[in-house]
Amino acid sequence: MILKNKFDDGRRTTDNGQRIAADSGRWSLAGGLWSVVGGRILIALMLLGIFNFATCKYGFKDVSLEAEVKTFRVNYFENRADYKNPQLSPQLTEKLKAKIISTTRLRQTNEDDAHYDISGYVSNYFTSTTGITNNNTSLNRLTATFHIIFKNTLDEKKNFEADVTYSVDFDANLSLNQVEQQRGDDISKNLTDAIFNKIFSNW
Repeated sequence: MILKNKFDDGRRTTDNGQRIAADSGRWSLAGGLWSVVGGRILIALMLLGIFNFATCKYGFKDVSLEAEVKTFRVNYFENRADYKNPQLSPQLTEKLKAKIISTTRLRQTNEDDAHYDISGYVSNYFTSTTGITNNNTSLNRLTATFHIIFKNTLDEKKNFEADVTYSVDFDANLSLNQVEQQRGDDISKNLTDAIFNKIFSNW
């Protein structure tokens, strides 16, 4: 009985040893597989990150700049409209400068040899009726138009002049002064974006 028990114990020990060896082999194989899979996942994540970064960069495609263009100048925008909003010209001038600096690689300069020389003026600023209810005016519209004068000192063929317009509708019970206070920033921002897109985008 003792010998049998010893034999049984020995066999169990051997069996356990074989199971341990087998388990170790399986764990080693699993570890190897996880290493391969993990490596592939890591590579996939890296590629995804690169793709996303490239996509973000590609999302900037609307801005078109030649490599040789380095500097820009924004001259003070005049106001030649019959009705003059005294805030609009300085707002457009400063907002366009800020947008170019924050959105492009161009360096601002006040020199005459700036590669992009930008000037222009507010040409129209007026209100009109857009809605009538029961023979009474219910809705008015404020329209602002800016005339762009763009010069490319590196390539005169790319010089151009163009108009951009932005309008806002407002309740007829509001005065023009109230509308300018409430929507002034909106008007100047959208006009600035329109000027920028006309100059820097392939639109």
